Amino acid sequence: MGKMKSARTKATDIPRKVKEAVYERDNGCCVWCGKQGIPNAHCTPRSKGGLGIEENVLTLCVDCHHRYDNGNGRAEMQQYFMEYLKRKYPNWNEEKLIYRRY
Repeated sequence: MGKMKSARTKATDIPRKVKEAVYERDNGCCVWCGKQGIPNAHCTPRSKGGLGIEENVLTLCVDCHHRYDNGNGRAEMQQYFMEYLKRKYPNWNEEKLIYRRY
């Protein structure tokens, strides 16, 4: 029998359909540097309840994803990512991207 995932873990996972849609939206390129990327970065991080939905997922290359995850320039990158997502989704609202139990 497999290990059960919590509701939060399920909500913050990025489904394959979301990855495909984000890859297409971002033309398969890192939204920070333009190199070939992978659509598996959360703008609002999973650690803060960031949902695995299109409006919160970005395509980043391995180097930029590592840089973003490890805080080297994170504030600048996050601001840019938020502005990028606001251009893609006019009703984008960070509050709607966070898992809430109730």
